[in-house]
Amino acid sequence: MKPHQLGRGALGLLGSIVLWQLIAGTHLAGAALPSPLATFAALGADVSGGAFWSAVGQTVGVALLGLIASAVAGIVLGVLVGSFPAARYSTLALLEFLKPVPPIVILPLVVLILGPTAKMAWLLTFFGCLIPIITQTMAGVHDTDPVARDTARSYGLGRVEILWRVVLPSAMPFIGTALRVAAPVALIVAVVAGLLGGGPGLGKNLYVAQSAGDYASLYAYVLVLGILGLLFIGLSRLGERRLLHWHPSYREEMV
Repeated sequence: MKPHQLGRGALGLLGSIVLWQLIAGTHLAGAALPSPLATFAALGADVSGGAFWSAVGQTVGVALLGLIASAVAGIVLGVLVGSFPAARYSTLALLEFLKPVPPIVILPLVVLILGPTAKMAWLLTFFGCLIPIITQTMAGVHDTDPVARDTARSYGLGRVEILWRVVLPSAMPFIGTALRVAAPVALIVAVVAGLLGGGPGLGKNLYVAQSAGDYASLYAYVLVLGILGLLFIGLSRLGERRLLHWHPSYREEMV
């Protein structure tokens, strides 16, 4: 990012804090909107405690484990299903049906079976990221140039070699996009699992702060989640660039 872009971003952030202070100073929302100073003070108090870092670790751990597990399962299933037209057409209706279903829909059932545990939060995160990764991987496999397949076959490459040398490189931009989109979703679902399902982590802390009327801590947790979201997005974009550094679109960005 260029210096002038960083400067504009800093000015935007500063303007947002000033606007926040002005709105909080009017007391239009009462105690429900604390001032930035009160929020930062609450954040400093929370950060100094071990319980805060434990909650952060639980949320990040659930999000990362769910994302990694869904990536492995989604890529494998997407490649296998996408490689066989009969399997792709037989599962297309099911995947299209599940695609718009949010993980929160199955939250009551999962809580009933597993209880308010880290395993429950992990399962919700896994489900929330799995279907988009499968569908994107299938789309990437299906988008593979048939001429490239035929050329590889004419050179005597077997099915596994064609999959590894032709199909997967062709599908990698689709897979990279799926993982970049799924990374913040994993964090969101991990927080929702704690907020509405009682699972461990920052989501549960949010619920406790809201129930106790501790709005300064509530907004402090929101700030922390915003920072974590930026980290997840930044790391996913960095990973996508490293993974696809050979792709023409990324080579053009580097020039």
